Amino acid sequence: MLKIQPVKAFTDNYIWLISKPDSPEAWVVDPGDAQPVIDTLQSLSLSLAGILVTHHHFDHVGGLTALCEAFQPVVYGPHNPAIAGITHRVAAGDMVSVLDTRFSVLAVPGHTLDHIAYAHQGEQPVVFCGDTLFAGGCGRLFEGDPAMMLKSLDSLAALLPSTQVYCAHEYTLANLAFACAVEPDNHSLSSRVAQAEITRAQHRPTVPSDIALELATNPFLRCREADLRASLERQGRLPGSDDPAAVFAAVRGWKDSF
Repeated sequence: MLKIQPVKAFTDNYIWLISKPDSPEAWVVDPGDAQPVIDTLQSLSLSLAGILVTHHHFDHVGGLTALCEAFQPVVYGPHNPAIAGITHRVAAGDMVSVLDTRFSVLAVPGHTLDHIAYAHQGEQPVVFCGDTLFAGGCGRLFEGDPAMMLKSLDSLAALLPSTQVYCAHEYTLANLAFACAVEPDNHSLSSRVAQAEITRAQHRPTVPSDIALELATNPFLRCREADLRASLERQGRLPGSDDPAAVFAAVRGWKDSF
């Protein structure tokens, strides 16, 4: 059984540290800053064996050089030559072994064109999705377009409902505030907000969530849902087209200015 714990970095980043009770080795996901990782490894008496990278943004790769110099780990990441330090470049359909657990690589472009995710759909289903899917939200479209991002989110939404969603930022309360504007009558969302507020008041992470919860409360996964469309129509925000990508674009555009 994998143990997955957050290493806090910058203002709101989570670097995910993966370990097993019977192993002295650990892996990390998206190490934007090396020092918090080194400190955590030392406190747990662990050595860094590997790194998973989802995309090229600095707050996800800024610690790679220092960690590679200190530990010489294997590093998996996308086919983007701008990311220095990757030892194995992977793409959709490839498999990666992390502490004897097999992860499949998913292409999830939209936030960036090189964005990938790592999913395990076994006894302990998990996905490391970087900045594509957030708890209650999704990443901004810096390089892709709405249709591309919607397709990426659809691929994540198709994972097992119990899949634990490990995203890279603590954006949940802000995301849920927007979700409530989109669907003010969503009772599942209201319950989620109340729980998230308690969690953050206790200074605990709201992440991971799971796919079932995202499908019930995340507006970016609900662009085909009649309830969301009806709410948008009541608020004068439903686009003229019924195309899900157009609905997604309308919601994403609203969030960008929210």
